Amino acid sequence: MIELRNLVVHYGRVAAVHDVSIAFGSGINCIIGSNGAGKSTIMRSISGLVRPTSGSILFEGEAIEGLTPKAIVERGIAHVPEGRHVFPELTVEENLKIGSYLRKDNAGIKRDYDSICSAFPRLAERRKQYANTLSGGEQQMLVIGRAIMAAPKLILMDEPSMGLSPVMVAKMAEVIRAVNSEGKSVLLVEQNANVALGLSDDAAVLEQGRISLRGKAADMKDDEHVRVAYIGI
Repeated sequence: MIELRNLVVHYGRVAAVHDVSIAFGSGINCIIGSNGAGKSTIMRSISGLVRPTSGSILFEGEAIEGLTPKAIVERGIAHVPEGRHVFPELTVEENLKIGSYLRKDNAGIKRDYDSICSAFPRLAERRKQYANTLSGGEQQMLVIGRAIMAAPKLILMDEPSMGLSPVMVAKMAEVIRAVNSEGKSVLLVEQNANVALGLSDDAAVLEQGRISLRGKAADMKDDEHVRVAYIGI
């Protein structure tokens, strides 16, 4: 579904991603790594927020690395950014509806809105509140809901567990599984390797901008380097 070929990304003269080649199919997949490894840069490159220095990004077999963020959303990719990034002075309902701004199917928009409110009852209760009045966990629900409102084929989730309590992390895992069960694929990048590997089909480890390991997520949990460096066992 999503493939990177020899991807290189610089910020000024500093290389953040070095010759990364990797492909993921449908389902739930993840890239794990420490802070500063280049995970968010890869996500931002896929969604068009960062222009690669060289290399290709293919989605469903078609190159997208030269497209605008809007065009990439139209192709079926939605991005849940690190740090939540809600529209603080808009209501919960307005934030969700912004996610559907490219859609024309009013019946589908209403169906997805109702489904999000059902999955996230706290958002339904707070739909007229401003987004900046929500807790961190509620804001994370909101940005995931906003991404779903775009009716994507693939959702990029950048550190969805960051700053959440263990209870909210468990809830977020349930939501990610539910999103996938509705036919949407998910690509996670996470520092919380235990959560990410527990959710994912396939996984890769990114270290200093390079892929150092990839394989089945279940197998990777037993890899000694991963257990010591990322799971803390």
